[in-house]
Amino acid sequence: MPFSNKGVNLKLKILVTGASGLLGSKVVQELQLEGHQVIPTSHSKSLYPTSIILDITQNKDVYELITKTKPNIIVHAAAETKVDLCEKQPEYAHKVNVQGTRNIAKACQKAETKLIYISTDYVFNGETGNYIEEDKTNPINTYGLTKLQGERETKNNCKNYLILRTSVNFGWHQHKPNFATWIIASLRQGKTINVVTDHYNTPTLTDNLAQVIVETIEKDVTGVYHTSGSERISRYNFARKIAEIFNLNPKLIKLIKMKDLETSGIWLAKRPADSSLSIFKIQNVISTKILNVEKALKIMKRQKAQLHT
Repeated sequence: MPFSNKGVNLKLKILVTGASGLLGSKVVQELQLEGHQVIPTSHSKSLYPTSIILDITQNKDVYELITKTKPNIIVHAAAETKVDLCEKQPEYAHKVNVQGTRNIAKACQKAETKLIYISTDYVFNGETGNYIEEDKTNPINTYGLTKLQGERETKNNCKNYLILRTSVNFGWHQHKPNFATWIIASLRQGKTINVVTDHYNTPTLTDNLAQVIVETIEKDVTGVYHTSGSERISRYNFARKIAEIFNLNPKLIKLIKMKDLETSGIWLAKRPADSSLSIFKIQNVISTKILNVEKALKIMKRQKAQLHT
């Protein structure tokens, strides 16, 4: 019988791909805090001494590891998320995001392991925003396309699955910068930066998302859910909110349009103008409060302060 933990309070064995990444590392931490047995894996040297090196594009390696470790659940957070790199190297993006996910999904099905696949708001074209789970997907760049294909590989190859779509993940990480940390570092150095005002998302604090993922695991949630932050906001206003919370100079943030980055060649890939996600469905399933931008940034600020005490 396929694994299910619904209604049962037990400690689980959970394998996490992409454990050295921004989200994967937070998921590992949250699972360990809850007392679950965690198997962190990553493509290269990880943050965790116990981490196993795993290339998800190698089917044999994936199958052998999952067969050997026999996890109850796999949280598949490994992916190529650099949007312009995916556009420049579509075959590589497909190999990681599609073929890698297919390998994981097929191995999960054989091992009767539940698969949690982390997807993205970029599966939508961005013409309407505030997307619900049932809205039509229509990605406009290679990254979004390969992540959508990864969703399909998950559904087609593993009967017991959960797909979680997120948006603009941010938070502290030792090695991997993100939009929020780039804004903070740039403004602290007194740099003038250009930020688009017509690009809307629902930014997601990875610490908060990791808590959501753990609760979905413990409640055995299945299907497709949006698990981004709770607030639709433009990148420009997000940047100004970061400046406000961290007491930095907002005058260094210059307003530009998406077309400026596209025509100048700074952006190789098109971005959906408004890929904001509705979290109504998931908030009716879990008790973890999904944060807005201000609350999330205040948590980041407290975390930074604690590192220096």
